Amino acid sequence: MALRTVRIQGDPVLEKKCKEVKEMTPKIEVLIDDMLETMYEEMGAGLAAPQVGVLKRIFVIDVGEGPFVFINPVIIETAGEQEGDEGCLSVPGKCGKVIRPKHVKIKALDRNMKEFEIVGHDYFARAMCHENDHLDGHLYVEKVIGDLYDTNVELEE
Repeated sequence: MALRTVRIQGDPVLEKKCKEVKEMTPKIEVLIDDMLETMYEEMGAGLAAPQVGVLKRIFVIDVGEGPFVFINPVIIETAGEQEGDEGCLSVPGKCGKVIRPKHVKIKALDRNMKEFEIVGHDYFARAMCHENDHLDGHLYVEKVIGDLYDTNVELEE
């Protein structure tokens, strides 16, 4: 496993649509392991392949329930609405308010290329939508309500 460089907003790779993964290869296995290691090292809740310069439909998430690997994910159901702060490893030092579904159901393949469905609520739902957007070349900043703010500045309550 190795750390990968996280691409930053303005890098053209972050604006491209990713390609489906047709089969598991040793190269894809290494990519997934590297993505997990990079996500943990950068203290992120998720990481999508284009964020490390690879245009494949893969993302990883860990919001405290253990790591999940999503290959060729498709959002098949959403419900409700939540507004909350989001940040991104590709937009360092910034956050903004974004409205996302409160509940999300995704169909994807795991790292063994076995299909699964998973339902996420609240923060997990937010993370799945955020990472899935990366696979279509979108950053959360496109959905921010109001202005971005610095994460290193204390907010008044």
